[in-house]
Amino acid sequence: MQNNNVKILENILSANDKLALQNKQILDQHDIFGINIMASPGAGKTSVILKSLNLLEGIALVGVIEGDTAPVTIDADKVNALGYPVVQINTGGNCHLDSVMIESAIKQLPLDELNLIIVENVGNLVCPSSFELGTHARVLIASIPEGDDKPYKYPGMYRGVDVVILNKIDLKPYVDFNEEYFRKGIELLNPGVLIFPLSCKTGEGFPPWINWIKSRLANH
Repeated sequence: MQNNNVKILENILSANDKLALQNKQILDQHDIFGINIMASPGAGKTSVILKSLNLLEGIALVGVIEGDTAPVTIDADKVNALGYPVVQINTGGNCHLDSVMIESAIKQLPLDELNLIIVENVGNLVCPSSFELGTHARVLIASIPEGDDKPYKYPGMYRGVDVVILNKIDLKPYVDFNEEYFRKGIELLNPGVLIFPLSCKTGEGFPPWINWIKSRLANH
């Protein structure tokens, strides 16, 4: 006999996936490429997004969706200060964004004026991997200070992503981080996944990441 809790979760995920597909169809109708950026708290999601927005100026027409568990607009305010349309989502304490939240958010963006939407998911290395949003790509940001064992401890997050960004590489001389061990763990879970080591502080490594976005926009 199936556990009722498991049955309920399956129903929730199934309904979420159906709505996520509708979200993706809306983005496709407007020729918008969507990126879901996930990471643990402090890995540098917002910093990567802000740096990317600066480098994408004149290249992409970007809208941003910011997800937070608390009713704050700290990150959204930073995006807004750069002149980009942004929508803030307060999850009310939930540890992830879902397709219902994204459906509401994209309706608040000027879709006819965009070709790229970046979603900053809630800082968490467990829940976000289970909930499709309707984006076209899933990007996971890891960082040097978090340690090289994260792929082994959180395999679910690393299995389902299209890109892994290794952030804060400027700290490598000061942190005991075995990049070979880190990459091996990712390769075991997600063979051939793209990995972009970069630093928001120095700008090192950003060109390949920006070129990847440009190529996806061109082929979308």
